[in-house]
Amino acid sequence: MSASRPLFSVPSAPLIPIVGAEEGFPIHRIFCVGRNYAAHAAELGNTVDRVAPFYFTKPPTGLVLDGGSIAYPPGTEDYHHEIELVIAIGAPAFRVSAEDALKAVFGYAVGLDMTRRDLQNAMKEKQRPWDIAKAFEESAVIGPITPAADFAPAGQRISLRVNDALRQEGHLNEMVWSVPEMISHLSRYYHLTPGDLIYTGTPSGVGALQPGDRLVGAVDGLSPITVTIGPAG
Repeated sequence: MSASRPLFSVPSAPLIPIVGAEEGFPIHRIFCVGRNYAAHAAELGNTVDRVAPFYFTKPPTGLVLDGGSIAYPPGTEDYHHEIELVIAIGAPAFRVSAEDALKAVFGYAVGLDMTRRDLQNAMKEKQRPWDIAKAFEESAVIGPITPAADFAPAGQRISLRVNDALRQEGHLNEMVWSVPEMISHLSRYYHLTPGDLIYTGTPSGVGALQPGDRLVGAVDGLSPITVTIGPAG
């Protein structure tokens, strides 16, 4: 038995602008790496697992492009920002070595992993998954993608300002797991494909947001992002 047409239409993820190109980057999946900066792990009372990175996911339809406004999400009273470097995968990768991993990278962007921190803490205490805290509507902000030929992660500064006040600051070489290591490890468990995104973790300084806050995130060498927090949705 097979179906010939959909019963109804469903939302689709937006195309991400690409610096210097007319085409947009389509989204397949969003992976996120947890606790990839030691200082951020410490500020939340966690230790870094240096044996292997760990991951959570976000829905592609939760993606928000630079310049928009996102509603303060329901069910939380402790809504946090996390500024991150994002890897855009542009070629298939399965069980690749760290030495070959960068061949799968299409480009890089600045992103925000939005988090319902109170719900995350509650799930941790109960040893339950974090989905309700991480995988919600408008939870993944991203800026234009810069092709890999024009950017190579090294020691670039990553930062976030909220209402012009510096909240987060670090450098990409402070990541526990490097870009090639993350891609290589993740590819042991997934057939990575063009359209996959990897959010690579956040430096210390995460904090609560309120409706009306204006966020400006940056990684030196990439297009910055700006987003405003709107009223509760």
